[in-house]
Amino acid sequence: MTTYERRQSMLDILRKHPGLRVPELAQALNISEGTVRNDLNALEEDGKLKRVHGGAVLNDQDQFKNNSFLLRFQKNAAAKLAIAREAAVLVNDGDSILLDASSTAYYLAQALSDRRKLRVMTNGFEVARELAQNSSNTVVLIGGVVNNDSSSVTGLLSEQIIAEMHIEKAFFSCSGFSFERGMTEVHFAEAQLKRKAIESSRQVIALIDSTKFGKEDLTPFARTDQITHLISDSSLSPEWIKKLEQARVNFTVCEENAAQFN
Repeated sequence: MTTYERRQSMLDILRKHPGLRVPELAQALNISEGTVRNDLNALEEDGKLKRVHGGAVLNDQDQFKNNSFLLRFQKNAAAKLAIAREAAVLVNDGDSILLDASSTAYYLAQALSDRRKLRVMTNGFEVARELAQNSSNTVVLIGGVVNNDSSSVTGLLSEQIIAEMHIEKAFFSCSGFSFERGMTEVHFAEAQLKRKAIESSRQVIALIDSTKFGKEDLTPFARTDQITHLISDSSLSPEWIKKLEQARVNFTVCEENAAQFN
């Protein structure tokens, strides 16, 4: 295998399994960890990927159909990778799940690449496209009005569809979280759809990176007591950890992978 072929293989692996650590990539390609590091450095210099603590994020401009989602995907990438990996542990083959249209949910969709026969509902185009690559999954893209950024669908039709469904596990991110208002969203339609989804879900798993804590946006959609499990990243402050413990919220602070690409 030539250097070019090896690096293309590395990009293919990272596209399917984002954020793999150096030892995992070395094992997958049957090469040394030193070679992996050199290849990652070269690929970063070529603009093919961005190295983050705990993984690598591809800079594939064609990966998404709109730039606004790409920007969200790249923001706080390491934290979202860690949260997605932790959340994926909660999903079993054959589960009925709902994912929102967030970039964190997209990381989760990637982390579920080896699950089979999932029954998935989502209002996110990118999430639907990712999970539909596995032919064993049944993916339902909720109908309704296409939003301006072209990455999600909302509206009364979406809410009616969700109201008739039985969802085992719903995974939501948000733009802000506080104890006073719970999980909040910028867009009213997104918040309304999530409220309806919560009513149809047995479990609600909140995927909230540490930058969202203490922020409040326009519309609340989930009270703290409606959250079955909350997952955040290791940058969550000790003060917030103490508050969650005092409020008896079931939560996990997931560690970003200690192995760095250096």
